[in-house]
Order: sequence, then structure tokens, then C-alpha cells
Amino acid sequence: MDIVVKGRKTEVPERFRKHVAEKLKLEKIQRLDAKVISLDVEVSKEPNPRQADRCDRVEITLRSRGPVIRAEAAASDPYAALDLAAEKLDARLRKQHDKRFSRRGARRISAAEVPHHVPGAATLNGNGDVASQEQQAGVPTKKIGSLEVQGEGPLVVREKTHVAAPMTLDQALYEMELVGHDFYLFVDSETKEPSVVYRRHAYDYGVIHLSTDTMVTDARSPEAGGALGG
Repeated sequence: MDIVVKGRKTEVPERFRKHVAEKLKLEKIQRLDAKVISLDVEVSKEPNPRQADRCDRVEITLRSRGPVIRAEAAASDPYAALDLAAEKLDARLRKQHDKRFSRRGARRISAAEVPHHVPGAATLNGNGDVASQEQQAGVPTKKIGSLEVQGEGPLVVREKTHVAAPMTLDQALYEMELVGHDFYLFVDSETKEPSVVYRRHAYDYGVIHLSTDTMVTDARSPEAGGALGG
């Protein structure tokens, strides 16, 4: 694999190309991600004199069989911008590497072990409501596969709330690729409503927008909610 260096509206001197090869060590990158396909470096220049301290911009794009990783930085000269972008790329590569390593090394727990690892998991009754202590004490426990369930309801084992600033669809796709997930939940900056982007086939993506309908009165009807598909 070679490093492709190109300029956008600017010439790239041979000295800078050699500096790129010295700064971006392919052996080190391939140790962190053995599935690297290509590594592109694009240099651009901002002609606005008011931005002299950030006139040179370097963007590094690493493509592999996993998510695309991008790192960019701007500085007063292309060499400084490259150094900053290379540091960002290294940090993101290490983050992806550590995430893959932790996933492989983590021991999977069975469903029966969930209550021991998640204290305070809510128990639901047959109507889907949280059961009282009296109900829990009087409801028989049955075993479904490796999972012990009280009554007819399932167990709610985890609930999370995230605070996120609204973002565009392009930003959501970038964040999804960065974290390496198959979907990403975000608040659309245009509609101010929750949306989901998800990976379909190859490099195709899908997006689901969720909007409220005042005509829908039964939140438990089969039409409520959505599924990732299509």
C-alpha cells in the first residue's frame, strides 16, 4: 500500500511528500489496523489573508474494511498541519484498535447472569407495568431457556439517556463511521426531530426520520414506532 499525496488548488513539493512518508509510518498504521486499503493525504491552501495562522490545511483519509477514519488540521504551514492531523489519526486508530481488542477479550455473559451484573433491573408484570414488591414476591418464576422471568413480562436490564447537540446528516454519517457502529441515533439540525442513519449494503446508507403525529392516539398500536429495514 502506498500513500497518495495530492494538492487541492496548490502545488505539493517533493520535500513535503517525503515528510509525509516519514511522518505516517505504514508499519505502525498496519499494526493498529491490519485491514488498511488506502491512505490519502490532501493539502489545500486558504487564500484569505485574515486566516494566515490557519491558511494550510491537511486532511488524512484512511480507508479499510472497517469504518473510514479521517483526521484534518489547519496551521500556518503544511508541515505543522500535517503533524497535528497525524496526531489525531494516531489517536483515532488507537481508539478503534482498543475497542476491537476489548470486544474480543470481554467475556460474554448469559441472560441468566444479567440480574447479577445489572443491579436494580426492573421486573415487569403481565400488563407491561413495573411490578410492585408484593407482586414480585407473589408471582412465580419460570425459566425460558437460560433466562429466569417472573410472570409474563420481560426484564428491562438497561436504560440510557444521552445529551446530544443537533447535527446534519453528513455529520451523523461521519460520527457513525468514526465509532464503527451499524447505526447512529441523532437529532436532525433542520427538523429538530430524532433520526437514525444506518448501514445497508456495501457503502450504501439509509436514514429514518421520526416525527410526531397528533392524530395518533394509541401509542401502543402496531403502527407506532419504526424498524430498520429496506
